[in-house]
Amino acid sequence: MNYKGLSEIIQSSSLLSQVEGAEKLFLSGRRKRGEDLESAVRFFLEFVHGFESFDFDGPCVTVFGSARFQERHRYYELARELGRALATAGYAVMTGGGPGIMEAANRGAKEGGGLSLGCNIKLPMEQKPNPYLDKFIEFEHFFVRKVMLVKYSSAFVVMPGGFGTLDEAFEVITLAQTGKLERFPVVGMVRDFWDHLRRFMSDTMLAEGTISKEDMDFIQGANTVEDAIRIIRRLSRGSF
Repeated sequence: MNYKGLSEIIQSSSLLSQVEGAEKLFLSGRRKRGEDLESAVRFFLEFVHGFESFDFDGPCVTVFGSARFQERHRYYELARELGRALATAGYAVMTGGGPGIMEAANRGAKEGGGLSLGCNIKLPMEQKPNPYLDKFIEFEHFFVRKVMLVKYSSAFVVMPGGFGTLDEAFEVITLAQTGKLERFPVVGMVRDFWDHLRRFMSDTMLAEGTISKEDMDFIQGANTVEDAIRIIRRLSRGSF
């Protein structure tokens, strides 16, 4: 069966449509084998949907950060400047597609003439796509979305954010630490915000021997857009 034939089958499948709370249901505990197999088919269809949607050339940088920062906040303005500079440097810019830092980075990418992408996760309290996106896709399952973000990005820039931002950053750091991923920089943007985390890593995790000294280098600090892009160019697998 060729790819076109597979795509047509998927488009006609009743399992392609997202089911409200599908991930919550899957994680609720043990179920009948047939129900779990149906969930597995949904995973596959979500991956194929992502593969079909992310059809673009050139390297891409994903920018993470809080949805809570409003326009004119210094972090919003910095993310906007970052998005613009990344686009000018030849990178597509991907975010979660929502407001705050995400909107700012997508907005900057559009202003810089670059490709602006949104890769969202479906949640009970849905966020609307920001108006600066060339393409917006939505996933039901967190782990599928994470795979897509890593697969199609050359680097992550982690701006001030909450638990979700930390989750994405540490997912990539763990992949790099275990040798599953090479040359994938994670840039902690705004040193003052992330220095507390680095001190915890150094004073507690490193001191207790739960990480090695080299592991400290998996997240690189940057205060300026120029520093962030320099780190990305130097370390990313998609540098050019």
